[in-house]
Order: sequence, then structure tokens, then C-alpha cells
Amino acid sequence: MEGKIKSEVEIGEKDEEKKQSKDPEFLSCMMQPATSDSDPQYIGIRRILLHRKAESGVISRRYDWRCNGKGYVAYRNFISKPRKWENLRTSSLLSSPGNSGRWLPSPSPLSHQFEAESFTSSRDLRSVNQVSSHRASFSSSLSDGDHSYRRGGVEHAYSFVGMHCIFDQCKSSVTVLKFGHMSSDILAYGASDGSLTVCNLSEEPSVLKQLTGHSKDVTDFDFSSNNQYIASSSLDKTIRVWELLRGVCIRVIYGISAQYCIRFHPVNNNFLSAGNANKELTVFNFSTGRIIKKLSFDDEVTAMDHDHTGQIIFCGDGQGTVYSVSMDSHTGSLSRSHRHRTNHKSPVTTVKYRSFSLLASGPVLLTCTQDGNLCFFSVALQIKGYLTLRCSLKLAPRIHRIQASFCPLLSLEKGEYIVAGSEDSNVYFYDLTKPKHTCVNKLQGHRFPVMCVAWNHGENLLASSDFYGVVIVWKRAKKSS
Repeated sequence: MEGKIKSEVEIGEKDEEKKQSKDPEFLSCMMQPATSDSDPQYIGIRRILLHRKAESGVISRRYDWRCNGKGYVAYRNFISKPRKWENLRTSSLLSSPGNSGRWLPSPSPLSHQFEAESFTSSRDLRSVNQVSSHRASFSSSLSDGDHSYRRGGVEHAYSFVGMHCIFDQCKSSVTVLKFGHMSSDILAYGASDGSLTVCNLSEEPSVLKQLTGHSKDVTDFDFSSNNQYIASSSLDKTIRVWELLRGVCIRVIYGISAQYCIRFHPVNNNFLSAGNANKELTVFNFSTGRIIKKLSFDDEVTAMDHDHTGQIIFCGDGQGTVYSVSMDSHTGSLSRSHRHRTNHKSPVTTVKYRSFSLLASGPVLLTCTQDGNLCFFSVALQIKGYLTLRCSLKLAPRIHRIQASFCPLLSLEKGEYIVAGSEDSNVYFYDLTKPKHTCVNKLQGHRFPVMCVAWNHGENLLASSDFYGVVIVWKRAKKSS
């Protein structure tokens, strides 16, 4: 009897020691300083949630992702399985970006919602009106509930068989990711901690290089045409040029304001264009780092893309305006050609150019703003990049700078597809030709807002990144013959 009592006392003492021993991570969360005007109850709850967030992230990655041997379908069913606390909640159509799309009609010439301005002659405008009249508009106006996601209606061209690989080494938000030019195996992504990571997606995916040098968020980067160099922009007001073979920074260009977007010239890689918070678009000499030309705008330049000829740059600013800028491929000189303004005073987060679309019978441009307005334009290259709005899709407003992208040219006879991240941690696919069922598919796997999406050159892999630093590479299903 005495031995039993003694053993119980020893067990109690051990439990007491465990309670007294504090986890360093727990202590770091608990010892965060609080301001004098803060609510003590709020501070306490926040500290506990911070501790639980770190712990739950490790557990979910270790068990949910690593031990999923049955593929993506089993994993999707697992995370979709109702929990006890979820049974008490009623689903809302407006809670999902897949159900929040709202189509806007194409603007008439008298519409006040969109305003196009041109810096070209009236003769050019008359000719572009003749060109636009031969192109059919495929927009429509419907209510919010008419284009909800259909589980049984997944478009086969954009169905996925699972996850090719997962990169979770990054400890901060992944702000931008891209595949190399004409490459299916090279993937790079930049993060809010200033790091750039280059990965290989062959049979055994691995991290090739970790590029460190920026002191703040990496806002954008671009590969050179031969994938030997990367040029990156950052909130630390610098542009850095990296040599991938050695993994070193070979040039730093210092600016006077945050750098938001950057692109190599598609024809002359000696030109490097960057947009910044000082309302400027700047062209640099890649070899020397010297400024060749500057062009001022009405607001900070937040996103940009070149056309395939390198003669036009499409820029978006902090007020939702999209510009067409003419560029001389030999001298680097810039001149504004057209301006397309909207009443959506929200920063442009995405500007994507595509050289051909069957639905628009020519080149097209995709833009997305932070308040969730996704616009699809046809581009008149012969009129210096004049933009004609074809359709507009209203998604749920975003808190973060979430980006969108064109889908591959696989099924253009069936539709025009767009892929975008969302705040609810899903990746959504939209068909712009189906206003009643705009959302045709979604991928579930992230647990935090999905910031960026990108396709590889082979069009069989889709990469997505989230706010917690996780990058998932999805494998598209092979098309049956």
C-alpha cells in the first residue's frame, strides 16, 4: 500500500515538473510587449493563438501532407470532411469566390464605368473602332448566384490528379512565383522575408539555390530569355540581378522608392524595365545598371507586362488605370499611347499579356485589381496597344495582393479559362464564356490565402503559393484520346 502511494506521489511530482517547464516558443509568444492602450483580454487571446498557429502548422504538414498516400482526391475529401464545429454553421453562397463572381456588361461608348483615353491621333482611333466592330463581345450580365461552382461540372482540360510536390521551407509569405522561360522544370519564388528560392521540378524535386540579399519583401522578379539570370524588385528600394549558375548577386541598382514590378525586354535582354512607388516606369541597361529612360504616371506603377514584340509595355497603377506604353527596342525610349481608366480605385495586382486568343481573334490582356475586378481586353497592336474591354468578372474583394493568370491554350474551342488564388485558401478556375457557371473547377490544399499562381511551359504543372509560405505544384490530368 505504501509503495502504491509512493508511486502516485512520484507521478504527481513529474506532472508538476512538466507544468513548470515552459516551451521557449510559448514563452516568446507570451512575452510579447503590449501597449498601454491595448485590451488585456485581446492580447491574451492573440498570444495563445500565435502559439497554437505555429504548433498546428507543424502537425498539419507532418501528417496531412506527408502521410497522404492515396493522392489528391483522398486528401481533398479529408479536409472537406465536416468537423463538429462546422456542423453548426450554415454555408453561404457569398462566402466563396467560386460563388461571388458577378459579370459586368461590356461598356457602351456612353458608359461612365470605364473610360479610355488615347495619346494617338483621331485617325488611329477611327481605324481601331473599325477593327473592334468586327470582334464579337462575349460578356453578359447575371446575378451572383448564377455562376456557382458545380462539383460535377469540372472541365476535363483543367482537372488535376494530385500534387506533384510541395515546398514548405519558406518561413514567410510567398509573394510571387514563376516558371523559367520556355521551361517546365525550373520554378522560382520570392517571399516577404526578402529571399528568392530556385527549385528543380524533375523526378526528384529539390531546391537548387537560395538567393538572399533583399532586406524587405520581394515584389516581383523575371527570368532572362536563357534562364541564366534573374532580376528582382523589392520594397527595400533596390533591384538585384542574380546569376543562377553561381547563385550570387552580380549587380544592385538603388532607387529612391519601393520597386513593385520588373521585366526583361523579350527581344533585347539588355533592357530591364521596372515600375516603382515614385509613379515612374524606368528602363535600365542590364550590363551597366544605368538609367536609359524614365516615364511618369499619375500613380505608382504596381504591375506590368510586355507584348511578344517588345514594342509595347502594359502597365497598371495604384488607382486601377491600365496604360499602353510604346517602347523603342533599339534605344529604350518610352512614350504613352493609351490609357484605360475605371471607377475601381484599387491597385492593379495582375497584368498578363497573351499573343493570341480565338475568342478575341487576336492578342488579349488580363488585368486584376485588389478589390476583385478581373478584366479581359482585346489588344490592337497596330494601334499601339489600344485596349477594348470584352468582359469583366467581379470576384470577392481581396485583402492581400492576390494574382491571376491565363490558363494554357488547351481548350480554346471550348472556352477562355482564367486561374486565380483566393482568400479562402482555394485555387479557382473561371471560364469567361460561361457566365451562368463561371467557376468550373477549384483546387483545395492550402490552408491560408493563395497569393500567386503560375503555369509551366509544358502546361502540365500549376504552381500556387500561399500566405504561410507553402508552394504546391499540382499535376494536371492527361487528356484522354
